[in-house]
Amino acid sequence: MPENTNKKENTARKNILRESSEITGESVKGYDFNSGINWEKLVDSFSSTGFQATNLSKAIEIIKKMRQEKAFIYLGYTSNLVTSGLRDIFRYLAEHKLIDVIVTTAGGVEEDFIKCLGDFKVGKFDADGKELRDKGINRAGNIFIPNSRYCRFEEFIIPILERYKDKILTPSELIKILGKEINNKESIYYWCYKNNIPVFCPAVTDGSLGDMIYFFKNKNPNFKIDVTEDIVAINNSTMGKKKTGIIILGSGIIKHHICNANMFRNGADYAVYINSQQEFDGSDTGALPEEAVSWGKIAKTAESIKVYGDATILFPIIAGKAFV
Repeated sequence: MPENTNKKENTARKNILRESSEITGESVKGYDFNSGINWEKLVDSFSSTGFQATNLSKAIEIIKKMRQEKAFIYLGYTSNLVTSGLRDIFRYLAEHKLIDVIVTTAGGVEEDFIKCLGDFKVGKFDADGKELRDKGINRAGNIFIPNSRYCRFEEFIIPILERYKDKILTPSELIKILGKEINNKESIYYWCYKNNIPVFCPAVTDGSLGDMIYFFKNKNPNFKIDVTEDIVAINNSTMGKKKTGIIILGSGIIKHHICNANMFRNGADYAVYINSQQEFDGSDTGALPEEAVSWGKIAKTAESIKVYGDATILFPIIAGKAFV
């Protein structure tokens, strides 16, 4: 073999077949189905599976620690998750006082009440939009929402607003009133009312709730909703707490609202994000927990994790392992 060929092979071997340092830690290993199916052990196996399965396992452990340490827990979720069946899990958490504060969007409020007035149906992602429009069916992903549900919502909410037409309400006060008036144990906000769990909705007008306020305000110009009292309330809620934990499903305004409030105490002690967004564009929507540390929204010593994926799949697993 020519000498220069030997040199090339030796160089290649040094680059490819290099001995490594041994590292400590859990070995990568999946679930053995030869043992039969044990769902508890299957989920436990995620810790050693790798990728997002391992992140999901870490999220479960962090939430368990929140509860063990009696942290003051903020739960945030976007409106589409109340559209989905996760609404029933949020109701469970509120019913049993397993969280301390909720932050959501207008859709995350109104659709809880709307479901008390009429159910949603499982549909198809590829349903024809023109056909649905002609039938008065609204589509959120693969969930169909008959528009008559919003008509029933107007019939429910307008008489309540009439009683407060000369008042100034905060969004959280309005949600508490609606939770009391709906008087339905299937409602998230009924249980928030019963258990005195504040619900903050910084984007209260961005949904059907805003539509109702628009129609009502045109006839009742003295009616006002004051967001300033709520920003004081949520920021103050973080102060003086021994430990705080945040669980955020989705992103956007609910994510930032919770994180920003915790900045006033120099950061949350525990944080779990679940969303499918990326951070390449610099938005807070896709930002990792490490970015929040730089702002003081999550403490430097905090335990935190982001799980990439669909909360409708991931959160029932988390709730079953960490809250039940």
